[in-house]
Amino acid sequence: MSEPVERVDEQDRVLGVVERGEAIERRWLHRVATTVCRDQQGRFLVHRRQERVPRFPGQYNWLIGGAAEVGESYEEAAARELTEELGVRAPVRFVFKFLCDGLISPYWLGLHEAVVSHVLAPDPSEIDWYGWVTEGELREAVEEWSFVEDGVDAFRRYVDLGRSRAGRGGSVPPSSPPPGRSLG
Repeated sequence: MSEPVERVDEQDRVLGVVERGEAIERRWLHRVATTVCRDQQGRFLVHRRQERVPRFPGQYNWLIGGAAEVGESYEEAAARELTEELGVRAPVRFVFKFLCDGLISPYWLGLHEAVVSHVLAPDPSEIDWYGWVTEGELREAVEEWSFVEDGVDAFRRYVDLGRSRAGRGGSVPPSSPPPGRSLG
């Protein structure tokens, strides 16, 4: 298997191990863990995916994450993905999960938060650009930029829970990508 994942049911109970490609093709539920990264000023990390990635090429997202591996908790998967994609280790805190009717396939999405105070070293095969934005700028960007639809759904749920108001600061014009580090 190229990427084994746990197939789960509508209550997030494990049914067995399958290959992620098959889970997507057959629209079987599996688990995805994501993290909302904030800096010390409370700004949100936003990134643009590489054009060469198979899922959501060139689109923006405010979540860092991926599929949970077999036997891995949501928290463990979120922490691993943070290290793999951003090159940092930070404590992640579970916020909520929901059954996401994803654009590619349905899945359980576990959303976490982390305060990232380390210098980022994004994986250039995954992330083309990144920057930090305020809550207001993120709200505008989600509406104006080409964001991953599943991330937009998660953002609206996050805002509805009142999670987004924890911090403010910084200023980056939302009409164009904020200045960031190009990795490509």
